[in-house]
Amino acid sequence: MIENYFNYFTEIEEHFQRARGTGLFLLSPMDWALIEAWKNSGIPLEAVLRGIDVAFEKWRAKPVRARIQMVNSLAYCAQAIAKEAQQIASGAPAKSRNIAPPFSLDEVRNFVARNAGALRQAGQDDLAESLAGLDLDALYADLEQLEQRLTAIEEKMIARLQVAASDDALFEARRSLDGELKPYRGKMNAEQLAMLEKQFLQRKLLVASGLPRLSLFYLHS
Repeated sequence: MIENYFNYFTEIEEHFQRARGTGLFLLSPMDWALIEAWKNSGIPLEAVLRGIDVAFEKWRAKPVRARIQMVNSLAYCAQAIAKEAQQIASGAPAKSRNIAPPFSLDEVRNFVARNAGALRQAGQDDLAESLAGLDLDALYADLEQLEQRLTAIEEKMIARLQVAASDDALFEARRSLDGELKPYRGKMNAEQLAMLEKQFLQRKLLVASGLPRLSLFYLHS
């Protein structure tokens, strides 16, 4: 399957909505954190899409009276996705290369400039300068390297937010996650849960601070 690396989030969202049969269904903060956890751990897009299909096939195969509730979270598909990822890994498929960029150089420039401005307004001048100093003309030819540089700056930003966050804010974020995860804990192992918690808390801190995501995955968001 030829996949566009930077469409990871939107492909999964749209596929889940189609599988569920409700195009207007909105993913929750936990769902977005889960997608990010899969992306960061290198789960192929194909594995996620296949796993969603498998999970819904099993759900629809149940007797009608056993389908008490609709599938309301991607967490329901976590086990199936993990199995699909293992199958793909055992087959060692070749990674797609030389895929046309999904956005123009001007779009990248505007995205970086907008985020640099947001960082300056938040008093993160050094991070803003790091963004503004990127040689986008050169890096556009190697989006993987550009993504790595953006991620490095974002990680510094998140680390600062974590240090500055109050105990109460972190407690409320964890309690929110626990509430959303409760119905699905049996579908994820300890490693998956730890990764999801990390991504969920990071997203909560960024939303609360009003700071932008710097990754190219969010260029069209």
